[in-house]
Amino acid sequence: MFLGQYSHNIDAKGRLAVPAKFRNDLKKAVVTQGFDNCLVLYPKKSWEQIAPKVAAMPINKESSRAVSRFILASAMDVEVDGQGRIVLPDYLRKFAGLDKKVVVAGLYDRLEIWDEDQWNKMKSATEKNSNSIAEQLSDLSTNIE
Repeated sequence: MFLGQYSHNIDAKGRLAVPAKFRNDLKKAVVTQGFDNCLVLYPKKSWEQIAPKVAAMPINKESSRAVSRFILASAMDVEVDGQGRIVLPDYLRKFAGLDKKVVVAGLYDRLEIWDEDQWNKMKSATEKNSNSIAEQLSDLSTNIE
């Protein structure tokens, strides 16, 4: 289970240190484009459950084809090296605007990798609108309480 927020730096070679507590679960993983201009890092086992569902979406629907291309075509296998790092491909770093400072956010079954400034903007906006968001998700919130 992945939880929490972690500040890290990407080095000049595109390497990112994976938070130490997650390394065993991410020895083999897949990184891909995520919504909101972040990257998503899945353990290989989770990816093997998600990818077939995305691939099975109806190809006769434009939105299904677009999501398949967005998620599957941008995906890349990654492995944690001996120093606990993964290499983020250049095209994914460019997509997410990752330069130096990033935030790695644990979202239970996956990690999101954000440019630090974009993370802070998104987080502030979400916190500011949390009451409105909770209202929109009222069915879910009754299960949380």
